[in-house]
Amino acid sequence: MRTVDPAKHEAKRRAILDAAAGCFAMKGFEKTTTAEICRAAGISTGNLFHYFPNKRAVFVGIFEQDADETAAMLAAAEEIEDPGEAILQVITHVSEQLLHPVIAKLVLEVAAQCSRDAELARLIQGNDRALRDGLVGLVTRAVDAGRIDPGFEPKTVASWLVALVDAPLSRVILEPDLDPAAELAVMKELIVRFLRPVLPISPPDGGLVADTGEISPG
Repeated sequence: MRTVDPAKHEAKRRAILDAAAGCFAMKGFEKTTTAEICRAAGISTGNLFHYFPNKRAVFVGIFEQDADETAAMLAAAEEIEDPGEAILQVITHVSEQLLHPVIAKLVLEVAAQCSRDAELARLIQGNDRALRDGLVGLVTRAVDAGRIDPGFEPKTVASWLVALVDAPLSRVILEPDLDPAAELAVMKELIVRFLRPVLPISPPDGGLVADTGEISPG
């Protein structure tokens, strides 16, 4: 009996999902066929069904994989000593993905599918919630460390950070010549200025003036 190498099996599965993501982004879920996915992945139809029972399972698998990657990213961020830098690294990672034209189109497609598929909608909502919860933890750490304004409520900040990351999606679709690197730099600077603590200090004359700390944009 032939044994299955788990590492090779997982690598092939990921390769199929990556190929399928491009197909779904280009043609949408409904118009993409399993034959097209197989051609893009360089496999036979029979081989595809060895990994996934049907086309929907392939589509769902893309976002299950995203959930795993988000969990790993947040775990790595928790190991970063400076919580302000950790926040920026998470935002950078997520934004770089969403600013990619293929990913942007795929996100729009899954949004359309969620209106017709309650199970998929719950998966996407769970992914979003996991990202927000991870950011809540990082924001709380940053507040405790004096790295961001303590007047902000962590859950609210996390929600706005996710909203800010999502905002460029429509621009990527409508403006194909958009420079993702330039947009990301502006986004990070906005976040730094938004979260920067305002600390009162005493000048020589005994009055109070506002001094600003900052999270350095990485």
